[in-house]
Amino acid sequence: MNKQELLNIFEETDALQYGHFILSSGKRSDTYCQCSRLFIDTKISNKIANALTHKINSKINAKIDYVVAPALGGILIGYEVSRCLNSRSIFFERTDKNFELRRGFEIEENKNILFIEDVITTGKSSKECLEKLYKMKVNLLGIACVVDRSQEKIFNDYEIISLLKLDIPTYDPDNLPEDLKKIEPVKPGSRKI
Repeated sequence: MNKQELLNIFEETDALQYGHFILSSGKRSDTYCQCSRLFIDTKISNKIANALTHKINSKINAKIDYVVAPALGGILIGYEVSRCLNSRSIFFERTDKNFELRRGFEIEENKNILFIEDVITTGKSSKECLEKLYKMKVNLLGIACVVDRSQEKIFNDYEIISLLKLDIPTYDPDNLPEDLKKIEPVKPGSRKI
């Protein structure tokens, strides 16, 4: 799929939304990527997962043992990509403001890991999870996402493998453009600020 075909899917599924949004980082944006909408129709989610898996396979040549995602946003894409890779799928959950592996999830030392998100903007949630993974003595092979909307290099040792790279500006709450100030903000993500 090329970029325009992907954008068409995002528009058709309402995965790309417009308004005034409060992102998980606390920053503001006039565009929000609600990737969970891509997973309502299994035909679409299959296309998205296969396309992202193809990109992952073009960058990572080792067997991936676990696809690890943060809840909630990364769970669906994490599961779908792990299915395509024939890997295991587990996820971190936020408990008392910290990400933890729960539900009896464990990763053995030296296993090959792909970390995956739905959207990466500032990388804050990803970095929190990655800190936990580094302490587990696993082999992090890469970081992937459906949409990379980061504005700068976030991870020192890893290039983000994304299906779609979007240049969507973000703003500090006290430095909004005039048109955004006129729209009541909504907080669509799963993290409380």
